[in-house]
Amino acid sequence: MSDQGIGQRVKRREDVRFITGKGRYTDDINLPGQAYAVFVRSPHPRARIKTIDASAARKAPGVVGVFTGKDLAADGIGALPCGWLVKSKDGSDMKVPPRPPLAIETVNFVGEPYAVVIAETLGQARAAAALVETDFEELEPVVSLAEATAGPQIHEGIEANRCYDWELGDQAAVDAAFAKAAHVTKLEFANNRLIPNAIEPRAAVATYSAPTEEFTLYTTSQNPHLERLILAAFVNLAPEHKLRVISPDVGGGFGSKIFVYPEETAAAWAARRTNRPVKWTADRSEAFLSDAHGRDHLTTAELALDAAGTFLAMRVRTRANLGAYLSTFASSVPTYLYGTLLAGQYRTPAIHVEVEAVFTNTAPVDAYRGAGRPEATYVVERLVETAARETGVDPAELRRRNFIQPDQFPYETPVALVYDTGDYQASLEKALKQIDYAGFPARRKVSEAAGKRRGLGFSCYIEACGLAPSQLAIQLGAGVGLYESGEVRVNPTGSVTVFTGSHSHGQGHETTFAQIVSDKLGVPFESVEVVHGDTGRLEFGLGTYGSRSVAVGGSALIKASDKIIAKGKRIAAHMLESAPDDVDFDEGVFAVRKTNKSLTFGEVAFAAYVPANFPEDLEPGLSEKSFYDPKNFTFPAGCHIAEVEVDPETGVVVLVRFVAVDDFGEVINPMIVEGQVHGGIAQGVGQALLEHGIYDESGQLVTGSFMDYCMPRADDLPSFEVDTTVTPCTHNPLGVKGCGEAGAIGAPAAVMNAVTDALRVKDLAMPASPERVWRALQAA
Repeated sequence: MSDQGIGQRVKRREDVRFITGKGRYTDDINLPGQAYAVFVRSPHPRARIKTIDASAARKAPGVVGVFTGKDLAADGIGALPCGWLVKSKDGSDMKVPPRPPLAIETVNFVGEPYAVVIAETLGQARAAAALVETDFEELEPVVSLAEATAGPQIHEGIEANRCYDWELGDQAAVDAAFAKAAHVTKLEFANNRLIPNAIEPRAAVATYSAPTEEFTLYTTSQNPHLERLILAAFVNLAPEHKLRVISPDVGGGFGSKIFVYPEETAAAWAARRTNRPVKWTADRSEAFLSDAHGRDHLTTAELALDAAGTFLAMRVRTRANLGAYLSTFASSVPTYLYGTLLAGQYRTPAIHVEVEAVFTNTAPVDAYRGAGRPEATYVVERLVETAARETGVDPAELRRRNFIQPDQFPYETPVALVYDTGDYQASLEKALKQIDYAGFPARRKVSEAAGKRRGLGFSCYIEACGLAPSQLAIQLGAGVGLYESGEVRVNPTGSVTVFTGSHSHGQGHETTFAQIVSDKLGVPFESVEVVHGDTGRLEFGLGTYGSRSVAVGGSALIKASDKIIAKGKRIAAHMLESAPDDVDFDEGVFAVRKTNKSLTFGEVAFAAYVPANFPEDLEPGLSEKSFYDPKNFTFPAGCHIAEVEVDPETGVVVLVRFVAVDDFGEVINPMIVEGQVHGGIAQGVGQALLEHGIYDESGQLVTGSFMDYCMPRADDLPSFEVDTTVTPCTHNPLGVKGCGEAGAIGAPAAVMNAVTDALRVKDLAMPASPERVWRALQAA
């Protein structure tokens, strides 16, 4: 086995350029003759646009053009679509309000763009944007999620501001189970709104060639191929073959860069209108206002148990905030990415979930790291922990009693999923040993002696990754298939160039994918180059989100590599005067079975391009493509345990320890996986203790900067203790499951279970800020 192949702790090759300042991000791209875009944004959460007077702005120094939504509409630019259509429980279609790239008649959240100024310099564009005078008629906004259906109607034809009223599961079976329950645990809680803050803000640089009618759009996208598809097929910017989308180095995405936004759409259109390259980079204030936010649920959840502590049924009612418009995948997050995960790791026989999704005059809400699965895990694990406390059963033991057992796989849940494999108790036992669960009572006494309160909380999560298969996803409302493509191109000298439709925004694809292909083909790791993020170099792909990259993108590369090996065997057999079926391939060598005749991979590659001794019925060259469409989701799972200490005098919560034992199936690079888990836990802890996107009653974002919105910092976090168990995925060639979102899924419930344990209260709203904790202690 190579020391740089699958399973090895290979250092990320990307980091050489990143840590030396040699990365190439969208804002680093500057084109000859480029102009700069600044967007004019709504100061109101809801208002009618009566008039826009841009005459002074157009006369300002350096201004190339000032454009409004009417200009784009007159040029045939369409509304931004939602890519997943959900039906309500009565069978009716969800309600989709039009979202023009620049607002035309009304603005519906603070920060919504309704005009764009293009000027020679950024400073000139900003100065001119301030000169745009707009006469608004302010309208009463809908801000409160709890009162959204009773507020004024935001969009024409959408009564009660309701997008859909969705359900999943057997309500009659759930009602019957609750009727015979010995104990019912009930919780009412919010899943707080989060505002993504990647290191790199969103940005775009667009250029247009009039002679060829071709666009090139550089943008901070997690899936440039999908961006191209939407802008071509739905927005009508350009035919797909006339639009190249390049997503260079991307400094973090976490879901917020999956979507097609107004700004890059308008910038690309303006490049054609002005016949100039147009550049736009968001400042942090714009990002807070206009990036898609995450989470924001209000939920009532109940768990029914029998006298032995066996789970009988679960009932969940959720109201989900979609913001002012439907972002690209917004509708799927509180439905198929949420309700389907409410079984968790448990044998709960009956589950029924209802989700009412509503519009408010706030920024659109869409997928954020975990996308529905953190919300589902929070429901399940807060219920289970609370049930354990109410029934007097140890929380680890209650979970053991109800886990799906290894011999029960494949396991069909009552909410539409079929788990292929798992061993949940193995992860729990490993985590219990790592945290020294038996020693916790003694540690609690030490804290109490010092005037502190100590608590411990569990989160046994499961997630569904690598959304699949395409046919099923499309039947459920997805607008595209969820395959991935890959190409393995062997060069004449034996080096390999890999093209993948997956895209990296920090996950280390250039290392991981090189390890996979190096291991598969037996070529040196250094001889494998990975290319991604450019629709001009790989025709199709679906990008990176939902922890799909290795499970789907890596599997496509395995399939392409299998084709390479199969062709290589035919070439080698001809050269070695043997039958192809008698040629084996292992560790980069083609060898005729039971002989000493062999050829290296490099020799066969050279022969493919210099075909002097070559099969007559075989095309020269050694390059293969594959599309991989998964047969099922993958189901990473694990056990996270948080231990906290609370100061009753100040309400400050200190996260003392955090143990995570995850089952990601086979692991390609343990070091990269650990980094992904660390990052996810940090975001999950941020939600539990620090982060909360808040709008005031008038619809203004009051957490619009780092002065008001608290991101997790190094001193908020302990050194995480992470480990793995392995049950390989049964239906992809690598046996992998996905790792990128696990920390953000498991951590919030683990931390809040620990906090409520320390405070000895039933529930506490996230984030558990010092003020909230102090008030809870006073109330108790």
